Amino acid sequence: MEQFYTIQGEGANAGRAAYFIRLGGCDVGCHWCDVKESWDAEAHPKYAIADLVAQASQHPGKAVVITGGEPLMHELGALTRSLHAAGMQTWLETSGAHPLSGEWDWICLSPKKFKAPRPDVLAQAHELKVVVFHKSDFAWAEEHAAQVGPTCRLFLQPEWSKAASITPLLIEYVKQHPRWQVSLQTHKYLDIP
Repeated sequence: MEQFYTIQGEGANAGRAAYFIRLGGCDVGCHWCDVKESWDAEAHPKYAIADLVAQASQHPGKAVVITGGEPLMHELGALTRSLHAAGMQTWLETSGAHPLSGEWDWICLSPKKFKAPRPDVLAQAHELKVVVFHKSDFAWAEEHAAQVGPTCRLFLQPEWSKAASITPLLIEYVKQHPRWQVSLQTHKYLDIP
């Protein structure tokens, strides 16, 4: 759908330079999605892997975030192997609703209630990032935290449109449950893509 060089705004790698490759196609359908134009894979042009790698390689940051839509709707092995061969790190942002493909240096799993994450993706996640939209999402986050590995980092992130009301609850929750960390969409505060 699009590709751009920016600063990772969320989660464990927030603040780091990264090249984003946003793939078209998503069947999860979150009502608060901020890139609904990504949902229809056929609405976006296709690119050769060599061209994607060449574009990413032009920038000094050597991390590439593969995101969507839902990137795991695509077979990602050839893309990630090519990025690694070019000296790039590969970071995945996924709901985990589809089988894992590709070779990953970092997997950020952000599960959605609309389509459950697969157990094999939960087991391999380096980071669990739960978007909190309702107060009930804290219990839902704990259910998923119980399914990830012991070294997986845990993040709670307020849904952007409800940040004013959710963030105070999230802060108190993290203070009471310190294995969790707060994730903010810092790119939105910085007004960058």
